[in-house]
Amino acid sequence: MQTSATTRRSFLKLGATLTTGTCLAPGWAAAASPVLPKSSRPPAPDVIGHGDFRYRVHRNWGALDAARTPVINCHEMVQDRKGRLLMITDEPKNNIIIYDRSGKLLATWTLQLPGGHGLTLADEGDGEVLWLCDPQEGKVLKTTLAGKSIRTLPTPHELGLYTQDMPYKPTETAVAPNGDVYVADGYGSQFVLQFDAQGHFLRHFGGKGNDDAQFDTVHGVTIDTRQGAPTLLCTSRVHNAFKRFTLAGEYLETIFLPGAFVCRPVIDGDTLYAGVCWSRLRYLNQTPDSGFVTILDRQNRVVSNPGGTPPRYDGDELQLMVQAQPVFKHCHDVCVDRDQNLYVCQWNADHTYPIMLERI
Repeated sequence: MQTSATTRRSFLKLGATLTTGTCLAPGWAAAASPVLPKSSRPPAPDVIGHGDFRYRVHRNWGALDAARTPVINCHEMVQDRKGRLLMITDEPKNNIIIYDRSGKLLATWTLQLPGGHGLTLADEGDGEVLWLCDPQEGKVLKTTLAGKSIRTLPTPHELGLYTQDMPYKPTETAVAPNGDVYVADGYGSQFVLQFDAQGHFLRHFGGKGNDDAQFDTVHGVTIDTRQGAPTLLCTSRVHNAFKRFTLAGEYLETIFLPGAFVCRPVIDGDTLYAGVCWSRLRYLNQTPDSGFVTILDRQNRVVSNPGGTPPRYDGDELQLMVQAQPVFKHCHDVCVDRDQNLYVCQWNADHTYPIMLERI
């Protein structure tokens, strides 16, 4: 799905508009017709979603005793081979919280990270390992599932890639089939750094800007094999887009998601899921808590927006998407279990725990 010339112009205009802090470019307001005024929006429903992707909301699924197992932000979650759900938080008392699928607490551990953010599960030999990112400390760590440190990747300053005035705040990793590790500097200087399986630096690409191969908040990365040969799918959140690259860092295409400030792409089978941290309501009517979940099929067409407006296309061009029901505040990640139920982690959501969406 190569970006059309018209869509690319809108995409670049959008990036410039948001960078300057204004609300909407001319012509976008007309696409916002499904938005309800904040005062007249209905209460959060028990069933959300569209088409074949509809879900029953379990708001208290992951609720724990906050005095014993506190959270600040529930950033990301993965499911291991045993079916356990591991979640990373930026609460130094318990960086990792481990649930079973019923929402029962199984265990916690911590590396005392003040900014625990990215969590990636990777196969390694006969087992599994975790990659953790802390943008506050500028660290990317490899650990066992029990929290034993294995490796810390060098920073771009240590490698001589960044000058001292360039920030490094890594937010996410992805691991390729050959073991290469891709690090998204999502809150820093907007590059993706590539290392081999032994942690040796290979290359970096991207950087901040509005060109096709550049990013604005490269918040997440993942390996996408839905079309056969693996490619790297990267978030560019302020651009409301995912951008696809070869594993050598060559730009291929942009998947434009107008109105959706997406976090990392999560792929399960032929389907792509993503938390939308906030939607254009933040700029249309100053509604900061305006997240939802978006779901794309194998052709990267949006098929459902749980908590958001129904996806609508004018020909091949996707129209503006925003929050429709106040189920979520800021969706930061989506974990998909073996039954295609979803677990939604939230940032800036009043210290609340994950919400489960049971597929129906």
